[in-house]
Amino acid sequence: MKRIILSLALLLTLTVAANAQHYCIIDSKYILEKMQDYKDAQAKLDAMSKAWQGDIDKQMDEVDKMYKAYQAERAMLSDDMRKTREDEIVQKEKAAKDLQKQRFGYEGELFKKRQEMIKPIQDKVYNAVQKMATAKSYDLVLDKAGGVTMFYADPKLDKSDDVLKLLGINK
Repeated sequence: MKRIILSLALLLTLTVAANAQHYCIIDSKYILEKMQDYKDAQAKLDAMSKAWQGDIDKQMDEVDKMYKAYQAERAMLSDDMRKTREDEIVQKEKAAKDLQKQRFGYEGELFKKRQEMIKPIQDKVYNAVQKMATAKSYDLVLDKAGGVTMFYADPKLDKSDDVLKLLGINK
Protein backbone atom coordinates (compact mmCIF):
# COMPACT_ATOMS: atom_id res chain seq x y z
CA MET A 1 0.00 0.00 0.00
CA LYS A 2 2.85 2.38 0.83
CA ARG A 3 4.36 1.67 -2.60
CA ILE A 4 1.13 2.65 -4.36
CA ILE A 5 0.81 5.92 -2.39
CA LEU A 6 4.49 6.72 -2.95
CA SER A 7 4.14 5.98 -6.67
CA LEU A 8 1.04 8.20 -6.91
CA ALA A 9 2.81 11.01 -5.03
CA LEU A 10 5.83 10.73 -7.35
CA LEU A 11 3.58 10.70 -10.42
CA LEU A 12 1.67 13.74 -9.12
CA THR A 13 4.95 15.61 -8.47
CA LEU A 14 6.24 14.84 -11.96
CA THR A 15 2.95 15.96 -13.52
CA VAL A 16 3.02 19.27 -11.65
CA ALA A 17 6.68 19.81 -12.56
CA ALA A 18 5.98 19.09 -16.24
CA ASN A 19 3.15 21.63 -16.29
CA ALA A 20 5.10 24.37 -14.50
CA GLN A 21 5.24 27.65 -16.34
CA HIS A 22 8.56 28.86 -17.65
CA TYR A 23 9.28 32.52 -17.19
CA CYS A 24 12.16 34.94 -17.27
CA ILE A 25 12.84 38.51 -16.26
CA ILE A 26 14.33 41.25 -18.44
CA ASP A 27 15.28 44.88 -17.82
CA SER A 28 14.04 46.85 -20.81
CA LYS A 29 15.65 50.05 -19.54
CA TYR A 30 19.04 48.34 -19.41
CA ILE A 31 18.51 46.89 -22.90
CA LEU A 32 17.48 50.26 -24.36
CA GLU A 33 20.41 52.06 -22.74
CA LYS A 34 22.79 49.63 -24.45
CA MET A 35 21.31 50.38 -27.90
CA GLN A 36 23.08 53.16 -29.83
CA ASP A 37 19.89 53.98 -31.79
CA TYR A 38 18.10 54.69 -28.52
CA LYS A 39 20.95 56.82 -27.18
CA ASP A 40 21.02 58.87 -30.40
CA ALA A 41 17.24 59.35 -30.43
CA GLN A 42 17.22 60.32 -26.76
CA ALA A 43 20.03 62.84 -27.32
CA LYS A 44 18.11 64.42 -30.22
CA LEU A 45 14.94 64.61 -28.13
CA ASP A 46 16.85 66.18 -25.23
CA ALA A 47 18.43 68.79 -27.50
CA MET A 48 15.07 69.58 -29.09
CA SER A 49 13.42 69.87 -25.69
CA LYS A 50 16.16 72.15 -24.38
CA ALA A 51 15.87 74.47 -27.41
CA TRP A 52 12.09 74.62 -27.12
CA GLN A 53 12.30 75.31 -23.40
CA GLY A 54 14.75 78.14 -24.15
CA ASP A 55 12.21 79.74 -26.51
CA ILE A 56 9.48 79.49 -23.90
CA ASP A 57 11.76 80.89 -21.18
CA LYS A 58 12.58 83.89 -23.41
CA GLN A 59 8.88 84.60 -23.89
CA MET A 60 8.19 84.30 -20.16
CA ASP A 61 11.12 86.65 -19.45
CA GLU A 62 9.57 89.19 -21.83
CA VAL A 63 6.27 88.85 -19.99
CA ASP A 64 8.07 89.40 -16.69
CA LYS A 65 9.82 92.53 -18.03
CA MET A 66 6.54 93.87 -19.39
CA TYR A 67 4.86 93.30 -16.03
CA LYS A 68 7.66 94.99 -14.08
CA ALA A 69 7.59 97.98 -16.44
CA TYR A 70 3.82 98.12 -16.08
CA GLN A 71 4.08 98.03 -12.27
CA ALA A 72 6.60 100.91 -12.34
CA GLU A 73 4.45 103.06 -14.64
CA ARG A 74 1.02 102.01 -13.42
CA ALA A 75 0.39 105.06 -11.28
CA MET A 76 1.04 107.39 -14.21
CA LEU A 77 -1.22 105.57 -16.70
CA SER A 78 -4.84 106.34 -17.45
CA ASP A 79 -7.47 103.63 -16.95
CA ASP A 80 -7.58 102.91 -20.69
CA MET A 81 -3.78 102.66 -20.90
CA ARG A 82 -3.71 100.34 -17.86
CA LYS A 83 -6.33 98.09 -19.40
CA THR A 84 -4.44 98.03 -22.73
CA ARG A 85 -1.11 97.16 -21.05
CA GLU A 86 -2.72 94.50 -18.86
CA ASP A 87 -4.31 92.92 -21.94
CA GLU A 88 -0.95 92.94 -23.75
CA ILE A 89 0.73 91.22 -20.80
CA VAL A 90 -2.05 88.63 -20.51
CA GLN A 91 -1.95 87.95 -24.28
CA LYS A 92 1.85 87.55 -24.24
CA GLU A 93 1.67 85.19 -21.26
CA LYS A 94 -1.14 83.19 -22.87
CA ALA A 95 0.90 82.86 -26.07
CA ALA A 96 3.88 81.53 -24.08
CA LYS A 97 1.71 79.03 -22.21
CA ASP A 98 0.03 77.94 -25.44
CA LEU A 99 3.45 77.38 -27.00
CA GLN A 100 4.49 75.37 -23.93
CA LYS A 101 1.35 73.24 -24.20
CA GLN A 102 1.84 72.80 -27.95
CA ARG A 103 5.43 71.64 -27.48
CA PHE A 104 5.34 69.77 -24.16
CA GLY A 105 1.70 69.00 -23.46
CA TYR A 106 0.00 65.66 -23.82
CA GLU A 107 -0.11 64.92 -27.54
CA GLY A 108 2.32 67.83 -28.02
CA GLU A 109 5.22 67.99 -30.45
CA LEU A 110 7.68 66.36 -28.02
CA PHE A 111 5.27 63.49 -27.39
CA LYS A 112 4.82 62.97 -31.13
CA LYS A 113 8.58 63.15 -31.80
CA ARG A 114 9.20 60.67 -28.99
CA GLN A 115 6.63 58.30 -30.51
CA GLU A 116 8.20 58.74 -33.93
CA MET A 117 11.78 58.19 -32.76
CA ILE A 118 11.57 55.85 -29.75
CA LYS A 119 8.60 53.60 -30.55
CA PRO A 120 10.33 51.79 -33.47
CA ILE A 121 13.26 51.00 -31.17
CA GLN A 122 10.93 49.74 -28.45
CA ASP A 123 9.10 47.64 -31.04
CA LYS A 124 12.43 46.13 -32.10
CA VAL A 125 13.13 45.16 -28.47
CA TYR A 126 9.60 43.77 -28.05
CA ASN A 127 9.94 41.66 -31.21
CA ALA A 128 13.32 40.33 -30.05
CA VAL A 129 11.88 39.40 -26.65
CA GLN A 130 8.89 37.73 -28.27
CA LYS A 131 11.21 35.78 -30.60
CA MET A 132 13.40 34.70 -27.65
CA ALA A 133 10.37 33.73 -25.56
CA THR A 134 8.98 31.60 -28.37
CA ALA A 135 12.36 29.96 -29.12
CA LYS A 136 13.07 29.14 -25.46
CA SER A 137 9.44 28.23 -24.65
CA TYR A 138 8.91 30.92 -22.04
CA ASP A 139 5.29 31.39 -21.07
CA LEU A 140 5.86 34.76 -19.40
CA VAL A 141 8.49 37.46 -19.71
CA LEU A 142 8.47 40.01 -16.89
CA ASP A 143 10.12 43.43 -17.16
CA LYS A 144 11.72 44.77 -13.99
CA ALA A 145 12.33 48.29 -15.35
CA GLY A 146 10.01 50.70 -13.56
CA GLY A 147 8.53 47.96 -11.38
CA VAL A 148 7.71 44.43 -12.42
CA THR A 149 5.34 44.39 -15.39
CA MET A 150 4.43 41.71 -17.86
CA PHE A 151 6.31 42.23 -21.11
CA TYR A 152 5.11 39.14 -22.95
CA ALA A 153 2.66 36.35 -22.18
CA ASP A 154 1.86 33.28 -24.21
CA PRO A 155 -1.68 33.89 -25.52
CA LYS A 156 -2.76 30.37 -24.51
CA LEU A 157 -2.34 31.43 -20.86
CA ASP A 158 -5.04 34.12 -21.16
CA LYS A 159 -8.12 32.76 -19.45
CA SER A 160 -10.28 35.89 -19.82
CA ASP A 161 -12.82 34.05 -21.96
CA ASP A 162 -13.19 31.38 -19.28
CA VAL A 163 -13.95 34.07 -16.69
CA LEU A 164 -16.50 35.66 -19.03
CA LYS A 165 -18.08 32.24 -19.49
CA LEU A 166 -18.34 31.78 -15.73
CA LEU A 167 -19.97 35.21 -15.48
CA GLY A 168 -22.48 34.20 -18.13
CA ILE A 169 -21.17 36.71 -20.68
CA ASN A 170 -20.81 35.60 -24.29
CA LYS A 171 -17.85 36.94 -26.24
